[in-house]
Amino acid sequence: MSRNLRGLSARQGLDRSLYLATQEASRCSDGGQDFSGIAAEFLVSEASLIGASASYDMPRLDQAGKKVLLCAGTACRVSGRQADLQAALSGHFSEAEIGQVTCLGHCHRNDAFLYDQATWTRADLILLGSPGASPPAPRPVPTGTLAAPPILLAPIPHPAAYYAPLLGLRGAAEPALRAIQASGLRGRGGAGFPFHLKVETARAAMSDQKYVVCNADEGDPGAYSDKWLLEERPHAVLAGMLAMGALIGADTGVLYIRGEYPESLAAIRAAIGELDAMGLLGDGRRGAGPAFRFHVIPGAGAYICGEETALLNSIEGLRPEVRVRPPFPTSQGLFGKPTLLSNVETLANLPFILTAGGEAYAAQGLASCTGTKLVSLDGGFNRPGVYEVPMGTPLRQVLDGLGGGTRYPVKAFQIGGPLGGLVPLAQVDGLTLDFEAFAEAGFLLGHAGIIAIPEHFPLAEFLAHLFAFTARESCGKCFPCRIGARRGQEMLEGALRQGTRIDPKLFADLLETLELGSLCALGGGLPLPIRNALTYFGDELAPLFREA
Repeated sequence: MSRNLRGLSARQGLDRSLYLATQEASRCSDGGQDFSGIAAEFLVSEASLIGASASYDMPRLDQAGKKVLLCAGTACRVSGRQADLQAALSGHFSEAEIGQVTCLGHCHRNDAFLYDQATWTRADLILLGSPGASPPAPRPVPTGTLAAPPILLAPIPHPAAYYAPLLGLRGAAEPALRAIQASGLRGRGGAGFPFHLKVETARAAMSDQKYVVCNADEGDPGAYSDKWLLEERPHAVLAGMLAMGALIGADTGVLYIRGEYPESLAAIRAAIGELDAMGLLGDGRRGAGPAFRFHVIPGAGAYICGEETALLNSIEGLRPEVRVRPPFPTSQGLFGKPTLLSNVETLANLPFILTAGGEAYAAQGLASCTGTKLVSLDGGFNRPGVYEVPMGTPLRQVLDGLGGGTRYPVKAFQIGGPLGGLVPLAQVDGLTLDFEAFAEAGFLLGHAGIIAIPEHFPLAEFLAHLFAFTARESCGKCFPCRIGARRGQEMLEGALRQGTRIDPKLFADLLETLELGSLCALGGGLPLPIRNALTYFGDELAPLFREA
């Protein structure tokens, strides 16, 4: 069925997108949804469109009438500022007008909300009472670096000069491929897969059409480094995509950007406009650049779209659910065509590698984990912000040296998003910031978003939050995730609210089923922080469980 729907969606392609048409029909202010015209145009059933639309937060029927969307991300939750912000908003909006979204990428402030298609903070509330109030000017995110030289935080020169060395790659592919391989670049989305293998596989694939797709659906609460790059270094991301298009033989690039990041969407669209105005995007008839077109796709609120195959399904207008692999996107990706898909930070590294050389990139970091990594520190730190550090940097140096320590006593740090590890204070000094060190210690570096969990915040509430998050965001395709996350939430909330003791063997079986039976890392990764909590905070959690 998915293959048939994919083929029907591909008939119109990206110029008349099934996904965008469905989203437009879903966003009726009165909650009404009419998919009949789209169904007739694309020759698909209304049921498939309704099913796809219902998979996203923003167009859901229960979001109709919401004028303001409050950030409900993990960093905001543990900070204790959510309730205060909601109370403040209730002075401007009725209860029925206030909704929630998973994360707005303002984890360094912990007080963000969406209003009038812009991100506001509590400090902006005074503007709401002003006639004809306009969205507030974005406040810069604090940054810093230990990298010498900085790669991602380095200023970008005028686009014409910046892009010039990258425009001729189609005719000089071999040196570029050697530079990428020599760099040792590994995907910065969390998996750490060697990037050159993706490039080589996509380049070798035979097809009349190929795509470069940027996964900018940065859904991990606590991570906002991709948001910073999209808004402050958009040309680094676009240049990386343009270069990869030349290397693999693709003429189309797609950026799938979180709908919760309106400023990121605006920044990327403005940067593409700059390129077009300067003639750096050729279309075979004009311009100095190669024939390449960018398409910007705004997400609609679905954490699962951070998984690459769910993201591809979303772009195609299908339900954003995980595909069974193989085949992998490099051979059968967007609309069934070979697709090089990578995340924002990975692509933003490529201009440096292709101009300074792979060896210059590999000179920073470790032999097994080269280059630098952007780290996001949440509002629990004295100096929250985005920091660039060489791979292998001691975690303590990041937390205390760059972050200035925490504003309040903490018991642990969640690193790598809701599926990342729960690192207790006692383990901090033994960790360095790289994939292998975290994995060997039983944690996960992931996107390197770091959330400080206050000493007073109950770990049981935190774990219930993780299960509830997974249950809400599950695509539902595999039952271990769909049912298991809900069952875990029921167990913990029963223990917290009704005093029902959890059977430890049943709980262990549940975690094993999630880990081994889930199709993707959403269900499969959830047991990691749960087991970390049981290992390091067993005494605090013991009252929730029956005696073994």
